[in-house]
Amino acid sequence: MTLKIPEDVKIILNTLKENGYDAFVVGGCVRDAVLGIEPKDWDITTSAKPEEIKECFKPYHLISVGEQHGTVGVVINKKVYEVTTYRIDGNYSDSRHPEQVTFTDDIEIDLSRRDFTVNAMAYNEEKGLVDPFGGERDLKYMALRCVGNPDKRFIEDALRILRCLRFASVYNFSIESNTAVSIIRNKKLLSNISEERIASELNLIICGKNVNFILRRYKDVFAVFLPEIVSTFDFAQNTPHHNKTVWRHITASVSNIEADTLLRMVMLLHDIGKPLALRTDKKGIDHFKGHNHFSAVLAKTALQRLKYPTKFIEDAVTLIEYHDSRTSDNKKQIKHILKKIGEENFKRLIKVQRADILAQSKYMRESKLNNLELSQKAFDEIQENNECYKIRDLKINGSDLIHLGITDGKTIGDILEILLDSVIDETIENDRVSLKKKALELYKELDNHM
Repeated sequence: MTLKIPEDVKIILNTLKENGYDAFVVGGCVRDAVLGIEPKDWDITTSAKPEEIKECFKPYHLISVGEQHGTVGVVINKKVYEVTTYRIDGNYSDSRHPEQVTFTDDIEIDLSRRDFTVNAMAYNEEKGLVDPFGGERDLKYMALRCVGNPDKRFIEDALRILRCLRFASVYNFSIESNTAVSIIRNKKLLSNISEERIASELNLIICGKNVNFILRRYKDVFAVFLPEIVSTFDFAQNTPHHNKTVWRHITASVSNIEADTLLRMVMLLHDIGKPLALRTDKKGIDHFKGHNHFSAVLAKTALQRLKYPTKFIEDAVTLIEYHDSRTSDNKKQIKHILKKIGEENFKRLIKVQRADILAQSKYMRESKLNNLELSQKAFDEIQENNECYKIRDLKINGSDLIHLGITDGKTIGDILEILLDSVIDETIENDRVSLKKKALELYKELDNHM
């Protein structure tokens, strides 16, 4: 097998070889290259110790990215390549990092400490593929298997549990049975992992093409850090609009939308409040009025706990809050929503609602999708015609109100809000004369109530 290695990486490999050391590209870059995927990063492993690495690359800019663990960063053409000494990891006391490492000159010993067989391969042009644990074979069968004892691998570093689910989701791999059982058995170890690291892996998992299956098969793993989802697992929906449990509806909806982190997170959390909103009528039909609000509250709690960025949380919560707002071609209703959530989130909302509908039963599906198309068409017309739904679209502004003698800032804001609602509801024309007259009337009314 011959892998195409970039010229900059060849410089590193050849420099180490010329100085008497073995060196290979290793890990994920080899895995991707074998799969025919262009690697994003190239990692190098070598028999040279950190000080020897630095000596070999004295002419280059070097970065001490983790010398205590054997890693030296070599900068070539403004890109950093991590060069790491073959090593043996010591005990893991925090389910994440080894307490100490010992250097070795045996590439196979180094590969034996790695997580999965598909990541435990090394390559150079002289020796070809070094694959002591059958990674190439497992790639052929699209299988994920731990190197050695899976319990040991996950106890060493619990983040490997999510890495395994990420590879299975992104690459559509199957997880070998012993590894799968170990994931479930050791899921509680994820409690030792930082929220930021969990969020980073979760983002990648939910954007994978195999996400529907992974979320269903390993739901108890996700529940370790997203306990809000547990009540949805076996929660039946006795309504003609649904033919799945809430959780299966959720997982289907996640895979129905484009692989955008925000949109997929919205689908993951959009119905988690349904069990709290359940009301069953006399005919035995379930109703979930207000579930969007319950879901939004729970989603905000979960995303804050996982330390997502504030803007991400705000947008996700907004979309969840409005995901059940059906507008059809009602331009007034659409404009009121646009006023609240803005253009970008309304575009996202259309996608969210389509994914939601496609994950429901076929009952009234065509009608629902048709109404959604009418919403899209009405929104497009609003955009094309520059119709008013924002305060800045009004033909009057705060300065105009000040000239009318209205000086209190809060009063100005209140009046502009009322004027905008009136224009959207078409009870007043959006022209300066009408708006000034109405503003003075509103000012007098507000003044009389103060």
